Amino acid sequence: MVTSAIILAGGKGERLRPLTNNKPKVMVELDGKPILAWQIEWLKSYGITKFVLTVSYKHEVVQEYFGDGSKFNIEIDYSIEETPLGRGGGIKKAFKSKLLERENNVVITNGDIISKANLSKMIEEHLKNNALITLMLIPYLSRWGLVDVDEQNHILGFREKPKLPYWINGGVYVFNRGVENLLPDKGDHEYETFPKIPKERFFGFKDEGFWRAVDVVKDKSEAEEFLATGKVKPS
Repeated sequence: MVTSAIILAGGKGERLRPLTNNKPKVMVELDGKPILAWQIEWLKSYGITKFVLTVSYKHEVVQEYFGDGSKFNIEIDYSIEETPLGRGGGIKKAFKSKLLERENNVVITNGDIISKANLSKMIEEHLKNNALITLMLIPYLSRWGLVDVDEQNHILGFREKPKLPYWINGGVYVFNRGVENLLPDKGDHEYETFPKIPKERFFGFKDEGFWRAVDVVKDKSEAEEFLATGKVKPS
């Protein structure tokens, strides 16, 4: 059973300015609540009750809103980075939290994601495979509509932002504690840790549920529409 998560919540969100002038990216509101609140609700719905938040830029805003987590019926600890450590360094520091000292497997997420993926199934696969890392894979959607033509260049039809035959990193992972010593003190886990993981213990989990990384205002609008209506209109 996995009941703990590390959320990487230190991003400045420069592409979302001016919304992030006075708050970190994870505190930008979607349909009345911060991105981070939505993500915690999603994780909590799958039995995650202990959270370590890696924070840096304007971390006081996060701490003031969430406190120790008691008002959300969860436990929260903060791993404060006075100097940004990168995602890999942030995860390594967070693993030292007393909240995680008895945890063998921990969910790791980028803090700017809105997802409805099946986390229980992902955790189940991770444990069954005795994986060191399981990485959530998301379908790669074309940023633009595609036009179908025949050999004579007759227009046959249009496809609005279709799914392409590729998978991308969804920024959601399950890490076994055996990864801890492979993480950098400062740097990114994808570049410095992933290449060290033997393929026999490194797995992907494919999920086609709703997923958005909220990087720009358009992402924010699409995520808000989904949270409000359960669907996203083609744009």
